[in-house]
Amino acid sequence: MKNYIKQLKYKPVVALLAMALVLPSCELDDIPDPNNPTIESVRENATVDDLNNLVVGTESGMRNVLGTYYDNVGVIGREHYRFSGADPRFTSDLLGAANAVLDNNTFYTTNPWSARYRVVKNTNILIDAATNTELITEEQRQGYLGFAKTIKAHQLLMNLTMMNENGIRLDVEDPDNLGPIVDKAAALTAISGLLDEAADHLQQAGTEFAFPLSEGFEGFSTPSGFLEFNRALAARVAVYRENYAEALTLLQASFFDLDGAFSNGVYYVFSTQPGDQLNPLYFAPNAAGEVRIAHPSYIEDIAPNDDRASKVSLRNAPATQSFLTGRYDVALYATNTDPVPIIRNEELILIYAEANIQTGDLGEAVRALNIIRTGHGLQPYTGPVTEQALINEMLEQRRFSLYFEGHRWIDMRRYNRLGQLPIDRGGDDVWVSFPIPFAENV
Repeated sequence: MKNYIKQLKYKPVVALLAMALVLPSCELDDIPDPNNPTIESVRENATVDDLNNLVVGTESGMRNVLGTYYDNVGVIGREHYRFSGADPRFTSDLLGAANAVLDNNTFYTTNPWSARYRVVKNTNILIDAATNTELITEEQRQGYLGFAKTIKAHQLLMNLTMMNENGIRLDVEDPDNLGPIVDKAAALTAISGLLDEAADHLQQAGTEFAFPLSEGFEGFSTPSGFLEFNRALAARVAVYRENYAEALTLLQASFFDLDGAFSNGVYYVFSTQPGDQLNPLYFAPNAAGEVRIAHPSYIEDIAPNDDRASKVSLRNAPATQSFLTGRYDVALYATNTDPVPIIRNEELILIYAEANIQTGDLGEAVRALNIIRTGHGLQPYTGPVTEQALINEMLEQRRFSLYFEGHRWIDMRRYNRLGQLPIDRGGDDVWVSFPIPFAENV
């Protein structure tokens, strides 16, 4: 795969982004771009401007192919249907219709995989450049390293949530000598370790970063604030690893706040400025051709007076494709520039509830779950205070609170409950993992 550094506009900033051509493999070969600096020139004695361009490009690249990623995990998790006039695979392959299976050599597998590894490639360049320059202070160096390793961990985790037990490649630094694909447990351990390394760097990065971050990081754009974001991601990884006591400790170092706004957190941001991206998860209400339709069970199962029903909107007429029908649009986003959460306080409160259930403090878990319930117009929980009953309640609250944020499929898989997801047509399947892209096996 050929590689070059490309100029990319992100908000008002012109960023240097290490981009790979759109191919599924992680194999990356560098060639000079006559109009821009080469990767080699950035890796030695990079200036603050060079490094800042890489930071901005890295953050911008995190948004690439997000729409496909959310369709993948949301459709398989039976949160929504993606009806497409151009591609029937959203309702065939992703739902396992008839004899359909997930394809290891098509867009829904290869594009998200490649997009995440392009950002990983960018973070690797940033790590090398920050390590090998004498033109910055030590505190600045620690800030760049803390940022790069945190984002690298996040991108690897996104690919792992798709691939699951099939694993991911961790070491892609040398395009001519890629590391092996490792299993899920090893990948989670490595991602956790990478977040811890980043946290160590951030603690040594002083009070201010030398680089800009978008308004999606408002409140988290200093080393101390970014560390809270890092620890929040680490808490998510800890529950994935079933390290619940560790998750509780990590939450205390994050921006977790039982009394705080559910929406507080870190976001992908979008704009209509030239060269920038629009929110790929937004479709206008009552659209035709390309639509995201809420799974009928969302409205059927939600409790009366639950304000999370507003995450979907009733269409003027039902939408139908491939013997699937829905009456509600996915409606989380009102415009094509609305921000999309990476992680926010409502998820952290639910992680807190889950970790307390799993460590035996059921009363504290109920307290956290009631904050979610009453915050959305429901009465406090009155069911049995047992581990199993509270796990059921916690998963139910995660379903509605984190709807269309990429969690339902992963949550049901973590608790071996994929068999509880609805089957809409005879012969449909609920997949456990995506296949490793074909090009990774050749």
